[in-house]
Amino acid sequence: MADTHAQLKCPACQKDMTKVFVPKEGVNVDICLDGCGGMWFDNRELGYFDEQDEKIDEILNVISNKTFTEVDQMNHRSCPACGARMVKNFSSVKHAIQIDECYSCGGKFLDKNELQKFRDEYATEEDRSKDTVALMYSTVGKELLALQQQNEELKRNRSGLKKLFDKIIYD
Repeated sequence: MADTHAQLKCPACQKDMTKVFVPKEGVNVDICLDGCGGMWFDNRELGYFDEQDEKIDEILNVISNKTFTEVDQMNHRSCPACGARMVKNFSSVKHAIQIDECYSCGGKFLDKNELQKFRDEYATEEDRSKDTVALMYSTVGKELLALQQQNEELKRNRSGLKKLFDKIIYD
């Protein structure tokens, strides 16, 4: 989905969000400046800002010295762009940060300070990917080992049953 140009309501506190234009990327990031400090990233926009070396000066400038209201981060939220119910997911295999994602349009909502926490988790996307792959291999590896052990047990049981069957039939 392309950058949303409509005025959006914050999914966490329902206040109007302010569009902050980031010229280098050519996108608007919607930020709840008069409410909770949450940020809305349209589909794939978060990828422009998730690594530590990517500049977020425009975002930091508008939120600096602001006081934001607290919200219940566990409440269910509706997508400000398309209205679909958003889903809470962890931002990485570390399970340290929960973000709200819209499976319909691909947007992501981060509560206040979550962008900085998200960026602090990994220096680069490559580091994030390596951690994910390592977890997948450790999980799948355990499952494969368990399946191999089950298969060997089945072979032993079949062998024993075949011997018993042969004994009954041929003796």
